[in-house]
Amino acid sequence: MVTTHNLGFPRIGARRELKFAQEAFWKGQISEEELQITGAGLRRTHWHSHRNLDRVPVGDFSFYDQVLDMSFTLGNLPERVSKSEGSALERYFRVARGRSGHDPSCCSVQAGEMTKWFDTNYHYIVPEFHRNTRFRLNADRLIEQISEARAQGLSPKPVIIGPVTYLWLGKAKDDSDPLTLLESLLPVYSELLDLFSNHGIDWVQVDEPALVTDLDADWRHAFSLAYYHLKTSSPKLLVTTYFGELRENLQLACELPVAGLHLDTVSSPQEAARVVDWLSPHKHLSLGVINGRNIWRTDLGKILDWLEPVHEKLGDRLWLAPSCSLLHVPVDLDIEHKLDPEIRSWLAFALQKLDELDILATALNQGRSAVRQELAESAAATKSREMSDRVRNPSIEARIQAIRPDLGDRQSPYSERITVQQQKLALPPYPTTTIGSFPQTQDIRQARLQFRKGELTEAAYTQRIREEVRRCIDEQEALGLDVLVHGEAERNDMVEYFGEQLEGYAFSQFGWVQSYGSRCVKPPILFGAISRPRAMTVEWIRYAQSLTDKPVKGMLTGPVTILNWSFVRDDQPRMDTCLQLALAIREEVLDLEAAGVGIIQIDEAALREGLPLRKSDWAGYLDWAIEAFRIAANGVGDGTQIHTHMCYSEFNDIIKAIARMDADVITIETSRSDMELLNAFRGFQYPNDIGPGVYDIHSPNIPAKGQMKALMTKAAEQIPAERLWVNPDCGLKTRQWEEVIPALKNMVAAARELREGIQ
Repeated sequence: MVTTHNLGFPRIGARRELKFAQEAFWKGQISEEELQITGAGLRRTHWHSHRNLDRVPVGDFSFYDQVLDMSFTLGNLPERVSKSEGSALERYFRVARGRSGHDPSCCSVQAGEMTKWFDTNYHYIVPEFHRNTRFRLNADRLIEQISEARAQGLSPKPVIIGPVTYLWLGKAKDDSDPLTLLESLLPVYSELLDLFSNHGIDWVQVDEPALVTDLDADWRHAFSLAYYHLKTSSPKLLVTTYFGELRENLQLACELPVAGLHLDTVSSPQEAARVVDWLSPHKHLSLGVINGRNIWRTDLGKILDWLEPVHEKLGDRLWLAPSCSLLHVPVDLDIEHKLDPEIRSWLAFALQKLDELDILATALNQGRSAVRQELAESAAATKSREMSDRVRNPSIEARIQAIRPDLGDRQSPYSERITVQQQKLALPPYPTTTIGSFPQTQDIRQARLQFRKGELTEAAYTQRIREEVRRCIDEQEALGLDVLVHGEAERNDMVEYFGEQLEGYAFSQFGWVQSYGSRCVKPPILFGAISRPRAMTVEWIRYAQSLTDKPVKGMLTGPVTILNWSFVRDDQPRMDTCLQLALAIREEVLDLEAAGVGIIQIDEAALREGLPLRKSDWAGYLDWAIEAFRIAANGVGDGTQIHTHMCYSEFNDIIKAIARMDADVITIETSRSDMELLNAFRGFQYPNDIGPGVYDIHSPNIPAKGQMKALMTKAAEQIPAERLWVNPDCGLKTRQWEEVIPALKNMVAAARELREGIQ
């Protein structure tokens, strides 16, 4: 019999119940006990949805981040937090976001660094190491959840991050090598596995996605060392890999002394046959056959065609699962009553993917006839999507074929056009700006909701948003910022807003996915050919500019970010889809320029996120991604200044590619990493202007003037002062006005003091 299991489930709830409970706790509106009750209720609901599976994941639920959970399980707390007051959960939130809630100033600390989880849009809290880091087990959370699952009559399978990947994900805060901590870390893992055994656990899922990355000899040896140390543990270990191909690590993974191996066959379909042949006859093989990262329905018949021979060979040693944790998809398609019926028939969210898994297992265990109707429905949905004339547009495809190599070139090099821009804009040294959005208050959200429901006329809604734009302009002028933004009050999300105005997109009501903490996004569904029927932002920016003599930036999301933050088509190359988006954004850029907008920011926050996990694959991706940005941005004249923004992305190793974008100004995240990202500029002379973020907007803490000035002083050691801008890390949408005003006031004051230093 085939064994079915799941690697992880969305923790936020079908209607974002966790988000609202988290934020209520942080505001002091509910108690820690009430937050815990919400978490327990969500776990019960999620496990109930797994009732047809043989094993349910336990430990995948998190109040903020699974990597941070593992740090606390291993007793690896930053010293600045470990000695702070309050409960364990309060200390946990201080690492995540700088404070637990309405902490007194004595309990507010620097939040842990946050970065992208492999090549996804999920962010994790980076483990911090020192050469004297010591680990100590605290598994209360896991043991409690095992008991909860058993109380529902389920068979729990604990989910933990493996020891090598845990070290690989972290950063040393001194000059030590995280690998030197493996020897002291492994006994704690052994202790944890023994504890699982004492509680009757027979299988443990050990996530080691670092195996799909480029590993040097030391890291490869660490895997062998770690699992030979752990092989005496009583529970059977299922080492799980996902997000990519094992390639040169395939033999290493197959030979690890563990009871089972999970392979992501969506990302590495060609490796499945090799693993089936290589794997020891006493080991179990888990195949991830349902896409855990996208929302398209599975062609179940096609999957069964190649699974049936594998099942015949492996028998009871075959396990089936999604390719990775379902954390990356929305919870439930059944509550989406407003989606276009045809497009809805092509989709599967987390709950539906569990159903697909059950259908595959039933077909293998009992024969296809046992699920004849379900397989017929799957085949009909696949054919409907393939044949739909809504998916392809020959005229748009012809535009892609007609793209000329010089379409992405500026009229003049940066060294010439920056002179034109300086004369036109007349900005001071260390010019100040923000990244685009300002706080989205409850009033704004309520007005948008009323407009969508038809309770507010378009004229009344437009007037309400205009009032908010005026407020943003007035506040920025009062603060003394040099380059202003309109605040983006009309936008629900930086990708969804544009998707709603482009042909080729569909939208869910409840298709929320966690990005980090309580931050959820609702990726639009990119199902067809992309085109731009009309201008999307021009009138809002034109209105904002009419309110001030200072320059107001036009704010756009770039084609690569729109692509990477959408549920994207899987029936054509991503490059082709991205170029369609680039042509649409180019039209908007040119319309903004024609309307007199002198600065246009095209955010590419997700450029690094889409980078393949293997360096050998980088060049191909970067070539078309950079080309797409240049096509979108570079049709303007020399006097129009192009900005771009990148947040929470380690891009030291692709800095030359970023320079090829040829944006006049790039703003980047640097505050949580203490300007560490600027190390990229030691060996590479970045040619254009740069704004290293000095205000960590993902924390409610208000940075001091001296702190921001010190960060900029450090930046000036790498970048000439005349090419430095002063700005926050990211947009201010998620912050409150009472946090934003004093923080920006300090930022402007820091910039003024820096100017005095160069006069």
